[in-house]
Amino acid sequence: MYGAVKVRLNSDRKTRSTTELVKSVFKYKTYKQLTDSVNTLFAARKNKIETQLSILQNVDPFIWPFFTEAEKSRYVQTYQTLQNDLNGEYGDDLARAINLANQVPTITDNEAWADFGRNPISYNTILEQLVPERFGGSGSYGLPKELVSEIEDECFFPDGLTTDLRRYQEWGVKYILHQKKVLLGDEMGLGKTVQAIATMVSLRNTGAKHFIVVCPASVLTNWCKEISKHSKLRSIQVYGQNRQDAFRLWKSTGGVAVTTYETLGRLRLETQFRYDLLVVDEAHYIKNPETARAQNVLRLRTNTDRVLFMTGTALENRVDEMITLIRMLQPQVAAAASRVAFMAKQKEFRDVVAPVYYRRKREDVIKELPELMESQEWCALTTQEEIEAYEEALYSRVYANIRRVSWNVQRLGNSSKAHRLKELIEEAEDEGRKVIVFSFFLDTINKLHTYLGERCYGPINGSTAPAKRQGIIDEFDEAPAGSVLLAQIIAGGTGLNIQSASVVIICEPQFKPSIENQAISRAYRMGQSRNVLVYRLLCEDTVDERLTDLLAQKQKIFNAFADESSAAKAAESDVEVDEKSFGEIINEEIERIKAKKGAGVEQIGDRL
Repeated sequence: MYGAVKVRLNSDRKTRSTTELVKSVFKYKTYKQLTDSVNTLFAARKNKIETQLSILQNVDPFIWPFFTEAEKSRYVQTYQTLQNDLNGEYGDDLARAINLANQVPTITDNEAWADFGRNPISYNTILEQLVPERFGGSGSYGLPKELVSEIEDECFFPDGLTTDLRRYQEWGVKYILHQKKVLLGDEMGLGKTVQAIATMVSLRNTGAKHFIVVCPASVLTNWCKEISKHSKLRSIQVYGQNRQDAFRLWKSTGGVAVTTYETLGRLRLETQFRYDLLVVDEAHYIKNPETARAQNVLRLRTNTDRVLFMTGTALENRVDEMITLIRMLQPQVAAAASRVAFMAKQKEFRDVVAPVYYRRKREDVIKELPELMESQEWCALTTQEEIEAYEEALYSRVYANIRRVSWNVQRLGNSSKAHRLKELIEEAEDEGRKVIVFSFFLDTINKLHTYLGERCYGPINGSTAPAKRQGIIDEFDEAPAGSVLLAQIIAGGTGLNIQSASVVIICEPQFKPSIENQAISRAYRMGQSRNVLVYRLLCEDTVDERLTDLLAQKQKIFNAFADESSAAKAAESDVEVDEKSFGEIINEEIERIKAKKGAGVEQIGDRL
């Protein structure tokens, strides 16, 4: 029974029961913090106080007259010192703690929910720790029993980690530490980055000093921020004009060198130099071992015994791409996996790759994540400008123009999608929400920036520098309800955490389901305290309809392959709309419009 219970604490679904639970956790958390602070205060003075008490316990009022003046003076001075401590800073700190403790029972419903909204992770972590059989996700999900037994005994040393790990995250860290060369394929939002940081912290506590993180330039700044936020490790950006100086500093002093795939080609390590862990973020960037970026990573790998590849999209297209990544880590496992890659039995394949590949799905390990509610917002081409722009794009056969249905008008006031988008933003503002708007096309993003005006932040696109990108996100995090972050979906859909937004609007269908999934995961991830609402803007009687149907079919193929490995045929299928398929959609759409216009002429003739 316990395993079937799922907790979904969120600010949009407050019941009497969940409110009482939130208040109880608030009280527990506050009392624990106060107890810990009092214990810390006492520990700092413990020896002194115990020494003073041991001296004073020898005082007996019946023999006090027989003490010498020196003895009396010593006892009086000891008593006064103890009294001064109790009446001074130590006593004041204790009094404040007691006063705060007395206020806890009076906490209101709104105050408790407000605290939950500021830090939902702490609430769910406490529940998971107190009642793991009810609220804890399965950390060891998907691993063979014999491997589970080994990992359970692995030691994790968190001193210097400044964040609380979930059960499944700590298990992931132990897996990385025990297996040494692994591919962590957790779904987006499960905290792969914090698991990598925790791994470095644990290694640092056992004598390790040098770590390297390789990532796309778009998330370089974010990595440095996350390291500072979650640990006491020092990060060094090895990037830009000063990269060689920064690299030399890292080699001499240690820390976490954070660099990019492109920069990596210009860095060299002496053969004898050893470092302690290589972390490769978005490892699917090196799925082709012949590329320069893959060769640079492989060269760097030879100087360490520990390698962590991270990606949520290792199974995006074909299983052989995943096996290629595994081969870079543990060739013997890759060889065994190749022999059973297309077996229908899911468990057999997972057992083979378990020593190197670990993937957990959101629903398996995070039971409390607020609901994801997706809806298709269908619009109609209502203005003459919209209709003419759409037909002109169709006959031009320029794919980019055709995909910008309703957005390729001169004035967005004549766009049905723009009108609906504005309505959704206004509704979000009324509900105290913020919005992320994604589009594949810069032209659409730029038009929206002009159309929406001052409420916009960004845009984030492929040319946005990493530091500026992080600055935009930081500003957006502090922005009021109704604010909109504009982002090109291929640039803002990976490597960023934007939990301050709970509404996601996608302006047009994407050719790959994974692109939309990645974009949604920017907001729908651990730390989100509200239901996440996803709106896909679509126009009926356009290519949007056919694309949506085709993408749904492709998504089913992807789910069957990536999550279940159910058939060899699925492994060979592309999980995207290719140009040929889109060309066929265009041809059919042109014929539909011709037929519709022809029918209209015939109807006019009949009426005459």
